[in-house]
Amino acid sequence: MVDTRTTTEQVPAPVSVRVFGGPTALIEYGGLRLLTDPTFDAPGDYPLGGGRALTKTAAASASPAELGRIDVVLLSHDEHPDNLDVSGRALLADVPLTLTTPSGAGRLGGTARGLKDWESVEVGRPGGGAITVTGVPALHGPGEREELEPVIGQVVGFVLAGDGLPTVYVSGDNAQLGPVKEIAERFGPVDTAVLFAGAARGDILDRQLLTLDSARAAEAARILGARWIVPVHFDSWAHFTEGRAELVDEFTAAGLIDRLQLG
Repeated sequence: MVDTRTTTEQVPAPVSVRVFGGPTALIEYGGLRLLTDPTFDAPGDYPLGGGRALTKTAAASASPAELGRIDVVLLSHDEHPDNLDVSGRALLADVPLTLTTPSGAGRLGGTARGLKDWESVEVGRPGGGAITVTGVPALHGPGEREELEPVIGQVVGFVLAGDGLPTVYVSGDNAQLGPVKEIAERFGPVDTAVLFAGAARGDILDRQLLTLDSARAAEAARILGARWIVPVHFDSWAHFTEGRAELVDEFTAAGLIDRLQLG
């Protein structure tokens, strides 16, 4: 990767992001440990109601007991088992703060706090100071929010920032580039983008995209000016229709393969 910044500008070290499968990743940031959409249940069928179900095809690469301390959970939404499962819900009870949608915080209770679009909260760092977590727009399918959310539910993404720290974007289950452009205008360029990809599709919206496909993920990375891209949400579930191979192909075609962090 070619870095166009001057040699006198300090380039921050890459943000540590450990991916466990599905949408679940551990971000170490400013001395804090933040976990995205916790899903640790065994493979199997997970009901959605109405006779529908999602099928998990592979176990997470670690168990909750192996994670160590978790300071914050960044939960894009609580209504689908591929974003929050039974083990994930149990884990929330031991976490000091869960940031999620306003409606999700109402359902979860406990330490859950809802963030509206562009609403921010400060989280204290162990050595003093704080990071800022901002809730950002996410659309879990096609169309306008007013039509989409009554069918698929609220979803939120997150931007992490702090003094002397690189900016991190966590997309949540977002399928559209419009929100990405808004986020880039306010926060770009970002250092690290954790993009929920996988081209998820389901019968609920006539198999239209529910998350970014690989081509849109590459375009999102370009829009954000991201130095590093960590894809999640592209394996371990049957309704993810694109995986590692498609990500590599599309990021190669876009000239961004050197920024893609696949582990």
